[in-house]
Parts: sequence; C-alpha cells; structure tokens
Amino acid sequence: MKRDIGLFIEDISGGIKNIGDFTRGLNKEKFSKDTLRQSAVIRQLEIIGEAVKNIPSSFREKHPKIPWKDIAGLRDILSHAYFGVNMDRVWNIVKKDLPTLKREIEKIK
Repeated sequence: MKRDIGLFIEDISGGIKNIGDFTRGLNKEKFSKDTLRQSAVIRQLEIIGEAVKNIPSSFREKHPKIPWKDIAGLRDILSHAYFGVNMDRVWNIVKKDLPTLKREIEKIK
C-alpha cells in the first residue's frame, strides 16, 4: 500500500522534533562527547532523508525553498559512510539548517 505524501511530511516533522528533543540543552562540546545522542540524531536525519526520497518530484517542485536533493544526499552519506560522518557537520545541520526546514515544513502542513 502506498503511503500518502502527508505521512512523509509528518515523518519529516517528527524527525525534526525528535532531534530538537535529543539536543535540547546541549552545546557542541557536549554533543561531540555523547555518542548515544549522536547516533539518535543521525538516525532521525536518515528518517527525514528517506521520507524526502519518497515524496514525488512534482510535489517537491511546488516547494523549491526546501533543499530536497541535499536532504536526500545527506541521508545517503549518513547511511553509507559509516566511519566518515563528520559530527561538526551534523551539529551545524541541527543548529543552522533544521530550524529553517522546520519553518518550511510547517507551511506545508
């Protein structure tokens, strides 16, 4: 059974919320030492990326402010570059990119 686009949008929104919960009260230094939270954040980013990959291009084209291809590409990097994940990059995504993505996703919902 094919999932509705709205469910994928909810997956993205839920992943963003979870990452916010996982990183609340952390600074970069604490995050860099907390492998449990790093793993949790990476998993949520993978879920967000997988949801993006399942959204049809016709829908994505209607929302050009969202960097769909970059998000999907990040998912591939996180899933396949096991030992090469740059945690500084992950932290920057969490703090700089996710708030913007959250705002854009909220406009869709």
